[in-house]
Amino acid sequence: MDATLSDTPAGAATPQTGAVKLTMLLAGVVLVLMMIFGLTMRLAQGGLIDLPPELFYQILTAHGAGMVGTAGLTGATIMWYFAGRHVPLMAGVFWAFLGLFLLGVVFILAAIFLGGYAGAWTFLYPLPAISGGLWRPWAAVLFLLGYTVIGVGFLLLHLEVGRKLIGTWGGISGALAWPVAFGAGRPEDAPPPSVIAAMASTIFNTLGIVVGAAVLVASIVNLLFPGFAVDALLAKNMIYFFGHVFINASIYMAVIAVYEIVPEHTGKPWKTSRLFAIAWTAVLLFVLAVYPHHLLQDVNMPAWMLAMGQIVSYLSGIPLIAVTAFSLLVYLRGAKAMRWDLPVSLLVLGVAGWSAGSVPAIIDAMLMVNKVMHNTQWVPGHFHTYLILGEVAMAFGFMAWLVRGREAGAMDGLDRAAFATYLLGGTGFVLLFLISGAMSVPRRWAVHLPEWHLQAQIASAFAALVVLAAAIFVLRYLARLGRDPG
Repeated sequence: MDATLSDTPAGAATPQTGAVKLTMLLAGVVLVLMMIFGLTMRLAQGGLIDLPPELFYQILTAHGAGMVGTAGLTGATIMWYFAGRHVPLMAGVFWAFLGLFLLGVVFILAAIFLGGYAGAWTFLYPLPAISGGLWRPWAAVLFLLGYTVIGVGFLLLHLEVGRKLIGTWGGISGALAWPVAFGAGRPEDAPPPSVIAAMASTIFNTLGIVVGAAVLVASIVNLLFPGFAVDALLAKNMIYFFGHVFINASIYMAVIAVYEIVPEHTGKPWKTSRLFAIAWTAVLLFVLAVYPHHLLQDVNMPAWMLAMGQIVSYLSGIPLIAVTAFSLLVYLRGAKAMRWDLPVSLLVLGVAGWSAGSVPAIIDAMLMVNKVMHNTQWVPGHFHTYLILGEVAMAFGFMAWLVRGREAGAMDGLDRAAFATYLLGGTGFVLLFLISGAMSVPRRWAVHLPEWHLQAQIASAFAALVVLAAAIFVLRYLARLGRDPG
C-alpha cells in the first residue's frame, strides 16, 4: 500500500476494497440468519410455534454469539477500511483476521448444533462444565476454543492498525490528539476523527480481548482438568469486562463510517477539535471502567466497584452525545444541500438508535432499578436498541455506501420502503422488549406463561419486518456488488 494513502480523497476506494466487500457480504448474510434465529425464539415465547427448550437455548447461544461476533466483524471491517485511507496496512493481516474468524465460527456452530452446547454467549464459569448432561465437555471446549481463535484474529487486526497509527502520528498520544486536548497543539495538526476513533477502539478492545483470552484459556483448562479451579467471581469480572468492551468497541469502530461518509453529503469536513479529542479520551476511560454495572446483583463485589460502575454509567453517555450525536446534528443543520440516500439515512439512524439505547442502559445501571429489572426483558431491550437501531444500521449503511455508484443519489422506491420497514420493525421490536421488561417479563426463558404471550406475539410481527428489510438490504447489496464504487 502506498505511503501517500493519507491523501486519498473521501469517497475513493482504498486498497483491499474487494476483501472488505466480501466480508460485509458474509456479515450481512449472517446478520439476517441471526435475526431469523431471534424471530424463531420470539415466536416460541409467544406460543406460536413449538420449540423444545434444549433447542431454544442452543438457538439462544448461537444468536447471542453470532450477533455479537458479527457486530465486531462489521465494526472492525469499517475501521480497517477507513484506517486504510490514512495509513498503509498489510493486506495479509486482514485475510488472516477473516480466516480466523470463519474458523472460529465453524468451531462454535459445531459445538452448538453437533455437540449440543447451550451455555449462552457469555460462557459464565463454571456453567460450561455443568451441563446436566445436555452437552459433553468436548462441545464446551470447542465453543470456547472458537471464541479464542476469533479473539486472536481481532488481536492481529488491532495490532496492525495500532502499529501503523502510532508510527504515523508519533505515538499513542499523537494518534489520540492529546497535544490538542491537553496541550498547545493546533487542531489543524491533529489526526482526523477516524484515526482518533480507531486508536481509542484499538486500545480498549485489545485490553478486553487479552482479558477475555485469559479467562477462556482458564475455562478450557478447567474443562480438561477439573482439578484446576478458577475463582468464579474473578472469572465473571473478566468475562463481563471482555464482553462489555468488545460490544462497545464494535459500535465505536462502526461510527467511523459516520465520520467519513456523512461529510460527503454535507460538503463539510468533520474536523478534530479540542472537545472532540477530550471526549474520545473520556470514551477510552469510561469503556474500560464502566463494566461493573453488569455485576450490581453480585453482593460479593467490592462496594466501591459497584459505585464506580453506577457513577460512570451516568457519565458515559456524555461523550457519546457530545462527540457524535450533537456534532452530527450540527453537520446536518449546516448542510445546504443534503443528499439523503440510503447509506447516510442508515448511518444517521445508527447514531440516533445508539444514543437512544444509552437511556434504558443508564436506567438499568441504577442500583435500585437494577435489583428489579436486570433479569427482565428490559436488558435485551436496551442492547437490541444499540444493535438493531445502532451498530447494525451503521453496518448496513456502510454496505450500501460501498456499492452506491460514483455519486450519491436519492433513494428509489424499494430503498425507501426497506428503510421505513427497518425503522418501524426495529423500533417496535425494541419497545416491546422494554415494555415487557417494565412488566417484569423475564429474559432467557424458553417457555412463557400465557399472560406474556401477547407481548411476544406483537414483537414477532415487528421482528418479521426487521428480517424482511435486512434481507432486502443484503440482496440489494449483492445485486450492486459488481459496480465500481468510484
